[in-house]
Amino acid sequence: MAAAIEDEDEAAADPVLAAERDHLTKSREFLRLMREDVLSLPALAGDRVSQEYLKADLYRRAESLRDMPDTPLFFGRLDYRQTPPADGPEGSGDPDGARQAAPERFHIGRRHVHDTDGHPVVIDWRAPVSRPFYRASRGDPMGLARRRRFGFSGGQLTAYEDELFEAPQASTQAVSPAAPATRQQPHELLSRIVIEEIERPRSGSMRDIVATIQPEQDDIVRASVAESVCVQGAPGTGKTAVGLHRVAYLLYAYRERMSRGGVLVIGPNRAFLTYIRNVLPALGEFDAEQTSVTALIASVPVLGTDTAETARLKGDARMAEVLQRALWDQLGAPAEPILLTRGSRRWRVHADRLAELVEELRERGVRYGAGREMLSHRIAHVILSQMEAAGEACDDRTHEAVRRTGPVRRAVDSIWPKADPVRVVFALLSDRQALSRAADGVLTPAEQALLGWQRSPRSPASARWSAADAVLIDEVKDMTERTPSLAHIVVDEAQDLSAMACRAIGRRAATGSMTVLGDIAQGTTPWATQSWDLLLGHLGKPEASMEVLTTGYRVPQQILDFASRLLTMIAPDLAPATSVRQDPGSLIITAVPESRMGAQLAAACSEALTRPGSVAVITQDADAAATAATLGATGLACQLLDGDDTVGQLVVVPVSLAKGLEFDHVIVVEPANIAAAEARGLQRLYVALTRAVSRLTVLHCQPLPDPLAEGVEGRMAASQAAPAA
Repeated sequence: MAAAIEDEDEAAADPVLAAERDHLTKSREFLRLMREDVLSLPALAGDRVSQEYLKADLYRRAESLRDMPDTPLFFGRLDYRQTPPADGPEGSGDPDGARQAAPERFHIGRRHVHDTDGHPVVIDWRAPVSRPFYRASRGDPMGLARRRRFGFSGGQLTAYEDELFEAPQASTQAVSPAAPATRQQPHELLSRIVIEEIERPRSGSMRDIVATIQPEQDDIVRASVAESVCVQGAPGTGKTAVGLHRVAYLLYAYRERMSRGGVLVIGPNRAFLTYIRNVLPALGEFDAEQTSVTALIASVPVLGTDTAETARLKGDARMAEVLQRALWDQLGAPAEPILLTRGSRRWRVHADRLAELVEELRERGVRYGAGREMLSHRIAHVILSQMEAAGEACDDRTHEAVRRTGPVRRAVDSIWPKADPVRVVFALLSDRQALSRAADGVLTPAEQALLGWQRSPRSPASARWSAADAVLIDEVKDMTERTPSLAHIVVDEAQDLSAMACRAIGRRAATGSMTVLGDIAQGTTPWATQSWDLLLGHLGKPEASMEVLTTGYRVPQQILDFASRLLTMIAPDLAPATSVRQDPGSLIITAVPESRMGAQLAAACSEALTRPGSVAVITQDADAAATAATLGATGLACQLLDGDDTVGQLVVVPVSLAKGLEFDHVIVVEPANIAAAEARGLQRLYVALTRAVSRLTVLHCQPLPDPLAEGVEGRMAASQAAPAA
């Protein structure tokens, strides 16, 4: 049971709250001293390069210890009945998980803090000893006597809540004078402090959820480093936050392995990456790179666009076979033997023997670039075999000298020329005959006709490459030289990836693991997947475990119920999401005469701005700029979202950039236009309707799309009277 103490005199009179505030003050001081210790360390190394690496490591360590005054240093406390588990995570090197005779009281926070004697005063939330904070229940207290949660306003501790565990049942007891408040969800009781943290108004970038992680989310966060996980998550279930917190956990538990192999977070666009960029730094992690698919594979400037039909075809998995043929079609048949003169002797490799060497390498399935390198070695080996048979002594230097001779190099260049991935794809798209040879039996003639440029550019430099073309180039690059693999990749909004984009991401995690996040119902691209099994196969992770999150924690049930009416048309196999939050006033649907839409929108925005938190107006892309101008003309300060930081409370969001973002109050303008703007417009509309975490206002002149209109006629009739008044 929880209570906030609003009056400072009352707070000062509460000895528990006073003691916890004192602990917070001391913890911040110890964190400051830890950072000063790191900054005082000299970067002494044996050479200049090592010294620069050491300086960078010390800087990152100091940054991870930087205090954020507006963020609570700890958010919970565990009182154990017995000594907690001593087994630490692999490679953590952190005392949080390895102390045998530790005190049985632990403050849980975003990072580890110790006093001047090295004794921990705040335990990292990722340590094994912290797990009962997220997992302990009435049926399994996990050795706890008490779980305490803290409420904060900025960086100031304002409330606490105790949950007492008494075997075999757990009970709760209020420890501060205000009345208790709990709320029922399907599987547990959520405390008031948790609910208040979830509902706290937000602005700017995404916040971490480290204080409110739920058991089903914790299972995903702490999944084994060797396990790939796919998360199908309904709106508001926290799938993006879960993926980011899993990164933070892996960087903590397997620090050396992750740092050596690299960690990558892939988002759908720049606006999304801007939104999530502060989550990992807030958790003290700076070693994960964040990028979009377009930036990940950028090898040519993307200046062109494809039609939906062409983009869908270029993203089809069959294109891998077409590209494979186009690349290997460069091989030439040996036209003449190799004649090599060394001293007074001549050595010959006949054309049919050269053809045999080429065929052997092709049958081995080597990459194109490796095969070219191996061919020169094979030719040199054949010549050295002849030399040794003639009684000459040969060694590695002889082999290398023969391999580098002019006749051998010229033969390799003629038979197995170097491959430039950009030129391979350029030739395929600009030469109808080359395309026909590569695609015969794979693509139909009608499909082949879609691939070529309307007006063939003169060179790769003058081509207007599309994002789908860049994926094709990346495929050929991997066929030529192996793409390095990372230790772990998180890919969000994965349902929108084409098969070829999946292959591009998957090969970068060939020897590592992945966290795949998405929602089939939010698939908005023409090539969006209908099956996670199919997508995981293209990613090269068919063995990934499947996790389904259906309980929402931020979007009120009334909003989810309204948006979920679209599921019967866009994802009939998915069950509607449920929410722990009920707010009858969270959904407003208003029918507006077309002549009054601008005035009604301005009024809705003005009313929303009277409350704390972010406000977003979501429109179809074509109307976004005009909508922002209309609001600006009424005197409302607003910003048009274009991928950069949002600097104000009110932002106009093109619906194509809305995915993954959250706002306290969302105003969706003319749902029918959003639905009609593209082939998967209903999916776009579903995304728009589920971006609100407190209130959703729907303004429309045209009739609502089916089946949204079902059951809201009465509400519409009542609201339509308001503008007339």
